[in-house]
Amino acid sequence: MARRRALQERLFGAAVLKASFRLRGEEAGAAFRAIYPGVLRDLQLEDAQVEEFIARHREEVEAAARGKA
Repeated sequence: MARRRALQERLFGAAVLKASFRLRGEEAGAAFRAIYPGVLRDLQLEDAQVEEFIARHREEVEAAARGKA
């Protein structure tokens, strides 16, 4: 059985996804609107949690969204 990911891991993944769309200016696009709600549902997260995580970890999240270690 797969282990359940910790809240911080789930938040980081959703935040990187959202930031990657945001950095490309595609947050309002159809692809984001099709993917993101399902990710939130599957990870059992709310958008407000993801936004708070981005605000607290912006540098790390944006670096990951740009593909930098």
